[in-house]
Amino acid sequence: MTLLKRTVLAAAAVAVVVGAAQARDQIRITGSSTVYPFSSYVAEEFGATTGNPTPVVESTGSGGGMKIFCSGNGLDTPDFTNASRAMKLSEFELCQANGVKNITGVVIGFDGISIAQSKTNPKLDLTLEQVFLALAEEVPSKDGKSLVKNPYKKWSDIDPKLPNREIKMIGAPTTSGTRDAFDEMVMEKASKSFEAYGKQKGKYKKVRSDGAFIPGGENDNLIVQRLEQDKDAVGYFGYSFLEENHDKISGVTLGGIEPNFDNIASGKYPVARSLFFYAKTDHFGKVKGMEDYLDLFVSDMMIGKDGVLKTIGLIPMPEATLKKVQASVKARTPLTEDMVKKGVVTK
Repeated sequence: MTLLKRTVLAAAAVAVVVGAAQARDQIRITGSSTVYPFSSYVAEEFGATTGNPTPVVESTGSGGGMKIFCSGNGLDTPDFTNASRAMKLSEFELCQANGVKNITGVVIGFDGISIAQSKTNPKLDLTLEQVFLALAEEVPSKDGKSLVKNPYKKWSDIDPKLPNREIKMIGAPTTSGTRDAFDEMVMEKASKSFEAYGKQKGKYKKVRSDGAFIPGGENDNLIVQRLEQDKDAVGYFGYSFLEENHDKISGVTLGGIEPNFDNIASGKYPVARSLFFYAKTDHFGKVKGMEDYLDLFVSDMMIGKDGVLKTIGLIPMPEATLKKVQASVKARTPLTEDMVKKGVVTK
């Protein structure tokens, strides 16, 4: 009898483990620090209104989130990953190689990468080229024909009309989608203006490593705190963090254009981008509430033109675009290699 009881207990224990491996009650989300506030808001609303456990949301950066999301298809991996830029082909291929073959991609709205400073400073207006010259590892020589190691220590070294302030730019680490977008929309774009880059013209994005650029980590609130403490510093992050902290920091204008809601929504502000998240479709039915969370996130209540996420900094999509996104999500349209190459999540 003792042996029989032990056998039964062992079998029961195995059944519990197998059951735990086949189902999970709490949604797990990783990824972008920029999308984090929006995802967290939806998670809190989901937990409060559905009776399901509030999803766990982690801020790991877009690149870090993709790496974790694509590491495998088991329930020990995240169900969603947030991203402040579209999934890269290399990430899609990593997912496919690790068995994550069924993915639904979602665009939730727009955001601007805002450059900001302490509110106690005088207003500051920069061009993309001036930002580039402050950050590039190599810059054009005085005759403009060759590249030299960046000699600029103060903004006034770049242009005498700029403040006599030490160049200190606090920005995103290389794991961040915000960094990817900044490199593309500021660094690479501005490098087109300088013939000295030759074949690297329009592609140059190497950032100086002498202390003028300070990696700020994945917690953008810490960048806000550093801007409060260091009046010389400027920093960049998603627009929602500027909106939430307008009593402490102010936006730096780019070519006279302010990083505000209307300018980002209209495309007038030069550093604007789409925001995304990706769902692991094979986890539907295995992780309680996943599809309900997905549907809540793309609802008019959340991301519509008068949606609640607008109040914390999300720039809504045009109505026609939103309807297309909602239809794609309703159909659970699978992400394809061709879509990834085009940087889109809807057909």
